[in-house]
Amino acid sequence: MTSTAERSAERRTPLTRERVLRTAVDLADESGIDAFTMRRLAERLGVEVMSIYYHLPNKEAILDGVIELVFAEIEEHVGGFATAATDARWKATLRGRILAARTVMLEHPWVPAVLESRSNLGLTQARYVDSVIGIIRSGGLSYDLIHHAMHALGSRMFGFTQELSDDDSDSEIPEQLADALPHLVGMLAVVRHDDPDSTLGWCDDQVEFEFGLDLILDGLERVAS
Repeated sequence: MTSTAERSAERRTPLTRERVLRTAVDLADESGIDAFTMRRLAERLGVEVMSIYYHLPNKEAILDGVIELVFAEIEEHVGGFATAATDARWKATLRGRILAARTVMLEHPWVPAVLESRSNLGLTQARYVDSVIGIIRSGGLSYDLIHHAMHALGSRMFGFTQELSDDDSDSEIPEQLADALPHLVGMLAVVRHDDPDSTLGWCDDQVEFEFGLDLILDGLERVAS
């Protein structure tokens, strides 16, 4: 939590677009995106809400901006988005890039929900996607095959997956349906995700994430060979 002294210092700091967005990220990290409001943001910044609008016109612009900040963190984490012209180890390179993105996503677990609500890519996010394409291309794969790969990866390329439903709803099958769902009941009797700190979104356990990612990358390599 931010101390009173830190908040007083923030109030003396000139308001900038960068400061607004960084503070918005901090608020979302603390309380989740559902608790994020313009009023709370202005209060944290020590300004009136209208002062924020001078730098960003509305809440949607702020959400676009915080996504760009997060992808800038990914860029810094991986040492830039440049890709090699050729890379015999492209699969390992791509795996590392995606898992690095996941590391950042785990620091900001509210980001997947915001990404799902965005209709357009910001420049930094688009450059990240371009780097994913570039890494696959460096392995000699055609753009047509890369297009298929991007569909197969989906949100996984950003470091998270969205499942059909969450574990809480899946783990308890109504008794009256149990006889009609023997395989689902059998699986849920064995499988439990007991590591909530390593998840994003729904049933997004780290082990499951890497299992799915490796299946896609192995399959892509086989099709390309």
